[in-house]
Amino acid sequence: MSKKIPVLAIIVPCFNEEAVLPYTVNELTISLQGLLTKGKIAEGSYLCLVDDGSTDNTWKLIQEAAQQNPNIKGIKLSSNFGHQNALVAGLFTERAKADCLITIDADLQDDITVIETMIDKYAEGNKIVYGVRDNRESDSFWKRNSAQFYYRLLKLLKIKTVYNHADFRLADSKVIASLQRYNEVNLFLRGIFPLMGYRSDVVQYSRTERQFGETKYPFRKMLSLAWQGVTSFNTSLLRIVTWMGISMFFLSIIISLWVLIAFIRGKTIPGWSSMLLIITLFSGINMVCLGLIGEYVGKIFLEVKKRPRFLIEEETPKA
Repeated sequence: MSKKIPVLAIIVPCFNEEAVLPYTVNELTISLQGLLTKGKIAEGSYLCLVDDGSTDNTWKLIQEAAQQNPNIKGIKLSSNFGHQNALVAGLFTERAKADCLITIDADLQDDITVIETMIDKYAEGNKIVYGVRDNRESDSFWKRNSAQFYYRLLKLLKIKTVYNHADFRLADSKVIASLQRYNEVNLFLRGIFPLMGYRSDVVQYSRTERQFGETKYPFRKMLSLAWQGVTSFNTSLLRIVTWMGISMFFLSIIISLWVLIAFIRGKTIPGWSSMLLIITLFSGINMVCLGLIGEYVGKIFLEVKKRPRFLIEEETPKA
């Protein structure tokens, strides 16, 4: 058991969250104060709000909150770099100022009451504590089943993830220092943290409905993140392309033999339907294969350029 009371930083990425932000700040501030009163966290623990290029009044609200409470800090990114990069911006910027850091989405659909349990498990020696949903009853039928299919697919492709875990987690500052050594542009934190292999544990909770505002992760963005997870950690799809090519090669030999035998027997039938069908089949498969290879080449292109994952435009001072 660690006897040191840790300094905790809670990192909250925000994108156009003016509707829910006052509620979020109030709830997390109360949670921090409660943990401080119980002696679970040390003085100096704080809340860090990362504005990911919002176009509404999110940054103004963050500034006001930071002025009113010295335990609230704001970071404004110069543009919308995306949810994963906003998380990284907060983690990397605040790593040296805290012993452990928790990331949580601004909608507070993740249960903040389990933060205390996360701290307890951290005190037991765990370097990473994952917040894991115990059910998906709050999700729609489509979202629930597509998510379950996705996790099964990741397991089939041998990609390490924590089932039903999103980005609600606690990590030791040394873990974040190790994370900084992962320089890829195409970030998928849900796969990187398990890959690092530090001692970890899970905390289960029930996810609630969003209190205010609207989701910033519609189906299109969820699909993009899912695809990023598959292609950033595994080349199995490229192997599928290889085996598909081999299969099509043998199938073309069989078709050629069939055509040759039919020609020798004089049973060939003039017509374009069968030819068009074969051409369409092979052309379609080729285009799918080229598109898949293009996805990986595109990722290589982004990685080679080594553009920064985030740029900080402004920060509020922290007392």
